[in-house]
Amino acid sequence: MELVRATEAAAIRAVPWIGRGDKNGADKAAVDAMRKFLGTVNFAGVVVIGEGEKDQAPMLFNGEVVGNGNGPECDIAVDPIDGTSLTAAGRQNALSMIAVSDRGTMLDASSVFYMDKLVTGPEGIGVVDIRKPIGENIRALAAAKGKPVEEMSIAVLDRPRHEQLIADIRAAGAGTRLLLDGDVAGGINAARYGTRIDMCVGTGGSPEGVATACAIKALGGLIQGVLRPKTDEERQRGLDAGLKFDHVYEADELVRGDNTFFVATGVTDGGLVEGVRRKGPIIRTESIVLRSHSGTVRRVVAEHLAEKWLGEDAD
Repeated sequence: MELVRATEAAAIRAVPWIGRGDKNGADKAAVDAMRKFLGTVNFAGVVVIGEGEKDQAPMLFNGEVVGNGNGPECDIAVDPIDGTSLTAAGRQNALSMIAVSDRGTMLDASSVFYMDKLVTGPEGIGVVDIRKPIGENIRALAAAKGKPVEEMSIAVLDRPRHEQLIADIRAAGAGTRLLLDGDVAGGINAARYGTRIDMCVGTGGSPEGVATACAIKALGGLIQGVLRPKTDEERQRGLDAGLKFDHVYEADELVRGDNTFFVATGVTDGGLVEGVRRKGPIIRTESIVLRSHSGTVRRVVAEHLAEKWLGEDAD
């Protein structure tokens, strides 16, 4: 619940910026709120995946120590707003998220920005492989799930780099669910039981892949990632950091161990959680909490007195 309070605070503080066209303003408001609340959490956390290096991001930077110093030592991945552009435009699927694992277990992939990813539910384990053609993977997963290929729905970020991938998915007979942003939510929905998304594929942020892995481990699903450096310099930075190329990272390499938490609160409405809503004197938030050790998924709906959030010192 301490982690939920941090994502709730970030989401609530981002609300005034929804649809205002200022993604940096939204991000700063959410970062400031999350950082303040993380400082009260009973743990000794180190930000492995944050807002960038210290000189570029004064709040929640990579390597920053958070928490009150008591309790377990943890690795932290934070994204005060996953989908700043969505927030600025007033579009759906923006959320605030935190992923946590035991200290030293979270892969630091920050030196290589992009990663090819494939995410499915438990049915995909031993069935799909990121090294295989997408059509083959779709047909194999459809058979494992016992549904026709034409009923399969594949989530992909709507980017020019995915033009061929999207064409191949449709050529295989499946449908696409194009994401404007935020492939973390897309991956989680691909792994959750009973959603409309069967698989999430494509090239997205490496840090988001590691954060998604924390959630996938709680859902018993499959995630695979292959790092994709864009330049020789980026590849060398990755090698210097001990990263592997031409290698398929599985869930247990992205996040080692079986003690992960993933928490997300909706900023705007989406397929994973509803966005923040103001109803008279009440602010309503919806969050999702996933824990790998127990394999549980919890939804937390909270009502906050709006008057408590009017001042900058509200907590």
